[in-house]
Amino acid sequence: MAKFSYTGRDKRGKKTGSVIAANRREAVQALREEGIRVIELNEVPESLFTKEITIGNPVKLQHLVIYLRQFSTLLKAGVSVVDSTNILSQQTESKYLRKALQDIEQQLREGNPLSQAASKHKKIFSPMLINMVKAGEAGGNMDDTLERLADHYEKQHATRQKITSAMAYPATVGIVAIGVVIFLLVSVVPTFVDMFADFGGELPAITQFVLHASTFMQKAWYVILLFFILSILGIMAVKKNKKSKYYYDLVLLKIPIFGNMMQKAVLARMTRTLSSLFSSSVPILQAMTIVEEVVENEVIGRVIRASRNSLEKGQSITGPMKKHWAFPPLVTQMISIGEETGSLDTMLGKVADFYEREVENSSDRLKSLIEPLMIVVLAGLVGTIVISIIVPMFEIFNQVDNQ
Repeated sequence: MAKFSYTGRDKRGKKTGSVIAANRREAVQALREEGIRVIELNEVPESLFTKEITIGNPVKLQHLVIYLRQFSTLLKAGVSVVDSTNILSQQTESKYLRKALQDIEQQLREGNPLSQAASKHKKIFSPMLINMVKAGEAGGNMDDTLERLADHYEKQHATRQKITSAMAYPATVGIVAIGVVIFLLVSVVPTFVDMFADFGGELPAITQFVLHASTFMQKAWYVILLFFILSILGIMAVKKNKKSKYYYDLVLLKIPIFGNMMQKAVLARMTRTLSSLFSSSVPILQAMTIVEEVVENEVIGRVIRASRNSLEKGQSITGPMKKHWAFPPLVTQMISIGEETGSLDTMLGKVADFYEREVENSSDRLKSLIEPLMIVVLAGLVGTIVISIIVPMFEIFNQVDNQ
C-alpha cells in the first residue's frame, strides 16, 4: 500500500488531500467514488518519520493461522482465490496482513499466481509458506496445502508458547529481584550510612560490601545502564553474523537444563517443517534449503547444509546427522527408515510429535524446579542486604547497653 497526494475538483470546487491505495489506478478509483475528479496525483515517498517500522514478522502467528484456516475453508466451499482473498482482507484483525492481502488481491486480478504475489511480502509470508503454496498450485490441492500450513503453524506456535512460558517465570522473578535490590541499595541502605559513621568501629565485611555497592549504584548508575545497553546491542550484532551466531547458538544449546529443552524445540521445528514440505511435494533439496533458514539455529543449520550436500552427491541425508552430537539416534534412525520405506514425511511427523511432547514435559518440569530455586535466590539477595544492616546495629545496641 502507498500514500498518494492529489489535487482535484468536486462539486464545491478545487480540493487537495491524500489517499492510501495499492497503486495509482486504485487511488483514482477511490477518489472518483468520493466524487473527486483528479487533476494531479503523486505518490508520497516514505520517509523515516512516515514509514512503519517493524521488527521481525509484524503479523502474529495466531492471525496467520486463522487466515490460513479460513482461506482453506473458503476454497473448499468453491470460492475463488481472488474472492477469498478479498473476503479475508476485510475480516482479519491484523492491519499488516490486511494491507498485504489487499495488494495480493490486486496482483491476483492482474493475473499473477498467489505464490508470486505472496513472495512480495516476505516479512509476513515465510519461504516455507510460499514454496508450499507454489506446490499446492502445481498439484491443484491448494485447500489441503493451506490446511496443512495452518496445522504446522499452530503446532509451531504451541511449542514456542511452551518455551516462552518456561522462560517467563525466571525472567519475571529475576526482574523483580533486580528491582528490589536496586530499591534497597538506593533508598533504604543510605539511611543507615550516617548511623554507621557515628558508630566509629570497624564494620563487618558484608556491611562494607553492601555500603560500597549502594554508593556505586547512586553515583555510577549510568555505568550499569550503559553495560546493559551495550550487552543487548552486542547480542544483536552477534546474531546478525553467521560465524558469531554459530558460537552464540552453541552456548545456548550447551546451557545446563535450558539447553536440552532448546535442542528439543529446534529438532521439533526442523522435523515438523521438513514433514510439512515433503507432504506438499516440495523437492527435497529445496526443502532442505528452506529448513536451514527456518530452523533459526546455526549449529543445526550447518548440519542441515551438510546433509543437503550429502544428498547432492547421492548419499544418505542422515550421514552428517549421525556424526553430530545435536542429533540423537531417534532422529537419524527414524529418518533412515523413512528414506528406505519412502515415507519420510510420515516418519518426520512422528519425530516432531515426540519432540513437541518432550518440550511440553520439559517446560513443566523446568517450571516446577525453577520456582523454589528463584524464591531462594530472591530471599538470599534481600537477606544479604538485611543482614548487612542488622549485624552492625546489634553491635551498636550492645555498646549502648554496656555504657
